[in-house]
Amino acid sequence: MLESVLVANRGEIARRIIGTLRRMGIRAVAVYSDADSGLPYVREADEAVAIGAPPALSSYLDARAVLAAARQTGAEAVHPGYGFLAEHAEFAVAVVEAGLTWVGPPPAAIAQMGNKINARNLMEQAGVPVAAGTREPVEDVAAAVAEAGRIGYPVMIKAAAGGGGIGMSAAANEAELRAGFATARSRAERFFGNPAILLERCIEQARHVEVQILGLNDGRVLTLGERDCSVQRRHQKVAEETPSPGVTPDLRARMLAAAVRAGEAVGYRGAGTVECLVDVVSQDFVFLEMNARIQVEHPITEMVTGIDLVEQQLLIAGGGDVSFPPPPVRSTGHAVELRIYAEDPVRFLPSPGVITEWAEPSGPGVRVDAGYTAGNEVTPFYDPLLAKLCVHGADRAEALRRARAAVAGFRIGGLKTNLAFHAELLDSDEFASGRYDTSVVARLRS
Repeated sequence: MLESVLVANRGEIARRIIGTLRRMGIRAVAVYSDADSGLPYVREADEAVAIGAPPALSSYLDARAVLAAARQTGAEAVHPGYGFLAEHAEFAVAVVEAGLTWVGPPPAAIAQMGNKINARNLMEQAGVPVAAGTREPVEDVAAAVAEAGRIGYPVMIKAAAGGGGIGMSAAANEAELRAGFATARSRAERFFGNPAILLERCIEQARHVEVQILGLNDGRVLTLGERDCSVQRRHQKVAEETPSPGVTPDLRARMLAAAVRAGEAVGYRGAGTVECLVDVVSQDFVFLEMNARIQVEHPITEMVTGIDLVEQQLLIAGGGDVSFPPPPVRSTGHAVELRIYAEDPVRFLPSPGVITEWAEPSGPGVRVDAGYTAGNEVTPFYDPLLAKLCVHGADRAEALRRARAAVAGFRIGGLKTNLAFHAELLDSDEFASGRYDTSVVARLRS
């Protein structure tokens, strides 16, 4: 059992990890930027260390500052959460070389999955379905036009080293490809330091469905069901549910089997996610990417399985067994997660400011993972995620009823939030029917 863990993150995920650490009797160490000194996770940790100025590059992305905090506090392990340094293979290596335990997958697995082109090629070799696309980086627009002609329009233009939908766009013809290619390369260079571009065949009516995996120390890879992440704005998730209402038992079985092959192909350990695109018409799926970390939306899997995924990460990192008897993992009921952002609910633009009121909903099946409370300031330096409102019910109908009541009962004052959007989403016929795809938000806003 690990005795002391530094959480190299902030906000709701840092607070959520700290909660499990304290329940397990493990000393929790937090790090914070100057802008975050008043956030709840800082005071809830057993010890907290200031690591720099508000810009992430000067604090949460400063690997040397994070490792110095670990040495200063005597932490024996580092949990990166998601985002920031979580999928930086070089940081994972630095943690291990410093004599600390890395609470995450092997650095080699992170490196293999960190580049979308490498990941596609490896998954194809492992027998995981992939969309038609490029096997090497597309160097210039002329090559992109030639490759798109081979693949067939429409195509997706993606940053090979990217994630979170950054640097990604669709092109229905050559003119759109030429315009989108330059933009994608620029954003890829700016956000990821790598201008490499990947082209893939675009599935026009698609659902975004991911499989939760857990790699054990004995080499087995378990699956803990799937989550539907099709409710997105700007290619970024805003609501998720499990199980997916758009996945048949046959499709589910094929996706879970493919996720196991994907994890085995890279010797995966710990919690991770294999993301797929499902063609609504054909009911086929293709590999999208692997997230070598805990996911934002992991709580809804916890709600239907009763398994604390952060606890399993810690146990596996410590060289032990998981706390439940695998397999199979049974799930019960239905769960929905709504990401509560400080943003305009119509245009989805960030809305920083001071929170003057914070009243969380409660009741049967309601869980709130919050990073803020009244009096805290939401600054423009980080993603404006305030909290994750998660609701569980015996079935989807009950989960949606509870979600509507919880959204109505969540009070946040002093800045704009997307609570009104979630109320609209939950009341929409398309979402309620379960027959939606990744264009559902665009249709709600059209």
